[in-house]
Amino acid sequence: MNIEAPNDCILQRDINRVARELVNFPELNHKTIFVTGASGLLGSLTVKSLLCLNRCYRFNVSIVALVRSSEKAEATFGNLIHDDKLRIIVGDIVDIPDISEPIDYIIHGASVTSSRDFVEHPVETIFTAINGTNQVLELAKLKNIKGMVYMSSLEIYGTFNSDIPVKEEAGGYIDPLVVRSSYSESKRMVENLCCAYSSEYGLPVKVARLTQTFGPGVSYNDNRVFAQFARSVIEQKNIVMHTDGSTVRNYCYTSDAIRALFYILLKGKKESAYNVANMDTGISIRDMAELASKFGSDTEIVFECADNEKHGYNPPVKICLDSSRLKTLGWSAEVGLEEMFQNLIKSMKLV
Repeated sequence: MNIEAPNDCILQRDINRVARELVNFPELNHKTIFVTGASGLLGSLTVKSLLCLNRCYRFNVSIVALVRSSEKAEATFGNLIHDDKLRIIVGDIVDIPDISEPIDYIIHGASVTSSRDFVEHPVETIFTAINGTNQVLELAKLKNIKGMVYMSSLEIYGTFNSDIPVKEEAGGYIDPLVVRSSYSESKRMVENLCCAYSSEYGLPVKVARLTQTFGPGVSYNDNRVFAQFARSVIEQKNIVMHTDGSTVRNYCYTSDAIRALFYILLKGKKESAYNVANMDTGISIRDMAELASKFGSDTEIVFECADNEKHGYNPPVKICLDSSRLKTLGWSAEVGLEEMFQNLIKSMKLV
């Protein structure tokens, strides 16, 4: 039954996949989980997977979901907003409304995510990350939580140009005098803030360093390159490249990333970071455009290179995350890059 994703059988299949795996974590049963950024891609799939766990496997998990807009929450969750195990609260991450119920676990994903916002609204980008996470950590301390995972980013590694997969101990250069660094520098500072709260107050906080993640659930109007490529295929238009496409990184499928968050939350070591990536998906943006174009008979690649700084694009890098540490917790990636694009395109056609 398509309950959590009534209009998207591809997405529903992924939600079912996550729920099946969450059965292996009985410590979730009869617990309350606070999810920030709950109407975003990973936040919403986390909420839907937990509701599916309740429905299909008779778990009893309560979810408190923080969203910024009731309209977006209604569009994202539909009839699920009436589920008695889901409580939607509307508010800003920097001023979280009062939460009366006990909270056992926190999955913190609220963040500014648009590259254009990083350069047009860098102050808001920084303070949303730092002040917002401070509010979440204060709540975690008040509720005496059992565990928390913070969704960080591969961008904390800065500039890399290496064929060697990057482990969690590595660190590249970030120029603090470049406005675009508002995102990556604030992510670094928040990781340290999480570590500080964990050290000083004993909070069991862990960090998930996510590479770019996509699959079913991505908005049709998403402006990241993988969504642009998929949209071009669907609309039978050319893929327009605004850079030379030389940046190389690896990726992760949405359901694999959600599974990873729970492995880190429940099995990870506090004050530790875990790379979340499929190590077999390393590819340049140009080659990824070539891969995507194969799914569209009339799709070709054209170049209209733009001002990187104005559009919030990072300078070219070569970075693939090493997820070996995450694998020691029992997680493994299940979906490869070609299937990721196939499922993304199929899902976007259904929306």
